[in-house]
Amino acid sequence: MPRACGGLRGHRAWGLRFKRLLDVALSIGLLAVFALPMVLVALAIRLTMGPPVLFRQRRPGKDRKEFTLLKFRTMTDARDANGRPLPDSQRLTPLGRLLRKTSLDELPQLINVLRGEMSLVGPRPLLSRYLPYYTARESLRFSVPPGITGWAQIHGRNALGWDDRLALDAWYVENWSLGLDLRILAKTVLCLFRRRGVVVDTSSQELPDLDHQRRAFREQSRHVPNPAG
Repeated sequence: MPRACGGLRGHRAWGLRFKRLLDVALSIGLLAVFALPMVLVALAIRLTMGPPVLFRQRRPGKDRKEFTLLKFRTMTDARDANGRPLPDSQRLTPLGRLLRKTSLDELPQLINVLRGEMSLVGPRPLLSRYLPYYTARESLRFSVPPGITGWAQIHGRNALGWDDRLALDAWYVENWSLGLDLRILAKTVLCLFRRRGVVVDTSSQELPDLDHQRRAFREQSRHVPNPAG
């Protein structure tokens, strides 16, 4: 049975310190290993799409404090005649498709980990506009640093609906341990090799935005007749 412990309060401080040390050590090692591929990817992006090489976006992290998430850029800035961005599926480049397929677009987030803004393992940092739509339990995600990979990512990643994905993130926080982190890291490697749960073409991802989905649900609930009335 899952042991609900209200976040990480019941865990020993040495475990959290070791988690941070593990983040730093592994991030430095991975950056060293992938330094040349990252340089080549950056050059390829510059040549095929022009600057900027990195996609930057503000996301809420631990305690809802915003930070700048880093990714390799995978889409152009192409717009229609009215100046509006074209659909993601039309802006995704062949190189971007490859980067997403191999998850190489996520490598710059190792810098976020070194800065202490993220962890290797934790709930994925989602959009800031989703903040008003989390339940109390789902908000447990903000008691830990967001991660490059997480419990939800090894259980379906983008194939999951929002309720399932957020519930898995909350379960991770409630049941955190170093052993769980190591298990997630190991399974992440397997998922990457199997390319399971990776969304390459965003037009194939039918999951609506969380804020749109829950706002629609609230509106629908508001208009449901009260049987007692």
